[in-house]
Amino acid sequence: MLKRLEEIVNQLESGECDFDEATKLFEEGKLLAEKCSQQLNENKGKITIISNELDVLLEKDFK
Repeated sequence: MLKRLEEIVNQLESGECDFDEATKLFEEGKLLAEKCSQQLNENKGKITIISNELDVLLEKDFK
């Protein structure tokens, strides 16, 4: 996903796309960016849960 998003950015930055192609690439990039953001937020939530569980386990071990 991220690799494709980078490809889209590079294509758009090159300025070699016509307007229709640039619009399609922009739309695709926007969807990919939203998916990446959603995945990042989900993983952040998982890390927070695991971190909290680890904190609880460590507190038990040191009491």
